[in-house]
Amino acid sequence: MGLEEKLPSGVLLTTVEGVAGYMRKASFWPATFGLACCAIEMMTTGGPKYDLGRFGMEVFRASPRQADLMIVAGRVSQKMAPVLRQIYDQMPDPKWVLAMGVCASSGGMFNNYAVVQGVDHVVPVDMYLPGCPPRPEMLIDAILKLHDQVQHKPLGPNARKAEVEHETAALAAAPTSQMKGLMR
Repeated sequence: MGLEEKLPSGVLLTTVEGVAGYMRKASFWPATFGLACCAIEMMTTGGPKYDLGRFGMEVFRASPRQADLMIVAGRVSQKMAPVLRQIYDQMPDPKWVLAMGVCASSGGMFNNYAVVQGVDHVVPVDMYLPGCPPRPEMLIDAILKLHDQVQHKPLGPNARKAEVEHETAALAAAPTSQMKGLMR
């Protein structure tokens, strides 16, 4: 006999973190930052065939002050990096960044002085989406995975505790230079 059996029907038990996470994930308002060919796939995802409106993302916001998800689609040049950072800084908290495509994630095939070798050098990235360019289905999948991250993110003192645990685990990890692959 648990507490659930003693409550009348229609009563739902949850936590404030659970409700806040559900509301945050169900109301992403993306800011478009289309810089190259990945932007065409991002626009296709917002069209009627793929319909991001099913996931609470009907409108791509033109103003960063109304957006909480920045989708960086394409390569970021050194000249565009300060603009990207300014738009990120203008977004209200909480905010998330999705790096769409191999160029946004790591510079892609453009290994030169003019292209930033990964947008994570400019803004903190929450989700990386590989591909050149990634298909709309892949973008939807990445957004749904980001939804899951946002829904289960702790709040308040629990958030600080989770950050400390994550940082401790990251510092205890072996550097990539010491990692060895499996020998077969």
